[in-house]
Amino acid sequence: MLDTHTHAWGPPSEAHPWVNAALVDDVDGFDTHTVYTADRLLGDMDRTGIDEAVVVGYPLPEWTDNYYTRRVVADSDRLYGVVMVDPFAEGAADHLRECMAVDGVVGVRLGAACPYDRMWETFDPEATWLRDAVEERAFWEAAVETDAAVQILCNHRQLDQALELVEAYPGLTYLFDHFARAGPATPTDEGSFARFADLAEYDGVAVKVSETPHVSDAAFPYADVHDHVRWLVAEFGRERVIWGSDYPNVSDVATYGESLRWLDRVDGLSEADRTWLAGRSFRRHVLQ
Repeated sequence: MLDTHTHAWGPPSEAHPWVNAALVDDVDGFDTHTVYTADRLLGDMDRTGIDEAVVVGYPLPEWTDNYYTRRVVADSDRLYGVVMVDPFAEGAADHLRECMAVDGVVGVRLGAACPYDRMWETFDPEATWLRDAVEERAFWEAAVETDAAVQILCNHRQLDQALELVEAYPGLTYLFDHFARAGPATPTDEGSFARFADLAEYDGVAVKVSETPHVSDAAFPYADVHDHVRWLVAEFGRERVIWGSDYPNVSDVATYGESLRWLDRVDGLSEADRTWLAGRSFRRHVLQ
């Protein structure tokens, strides 16, 4: 089993101070150690029955730092990494190449749901900088060259911008996080969420049913988002729908086990479907 969305981070230091005050406040509310290292993650994975995981960069230090993600994936044969790079920054293409050269790093994450000037501090569904980023051709050429998966956190109201990116660079591999921040009341087959149907036409696009305990307004097994899961499987096929826990980010409301085992309670999914969602789809989409 492969958890495609986890986080781990090291302690603050002079070289890598924690500068994201909003995220520090969030971490204080987690039901885990404040310094949730890769060793702690691996221990929780063992207790939950998770074989491998993707560590998505956690921007407590400056958000493009990436030092901890790069280090732990290079040192572990059970962890993959997704880094964060500013596509507008000078030298962004070379920064991406440097990160992708680290054994175990498989992609780059873009926080399209964040205002550009407050990256990973807050969210704004009206942010439009992703549309501007489409023009950063050197960055995207480096992504193609290094076979970097492009992981995007956006609001479903921003999927039109994401579609422009996919149309401009259809040869890349894409992953969309956390149901595109849609809530249980968001309709699936009309409005902005239905843009996923257009994105599903591109074989390189997959969607992640991740952070489910936060997306849902209900208790375990989060039945109010099961219709969204079934709709995404119908549109993308089980080969391009990918589970991730978002642990320990969800530890304020769920155990690691709950962030996984809700999948077993989704009516209409077969055991084969669940096997795809819980690892096989990511291996096929990103790792092969």
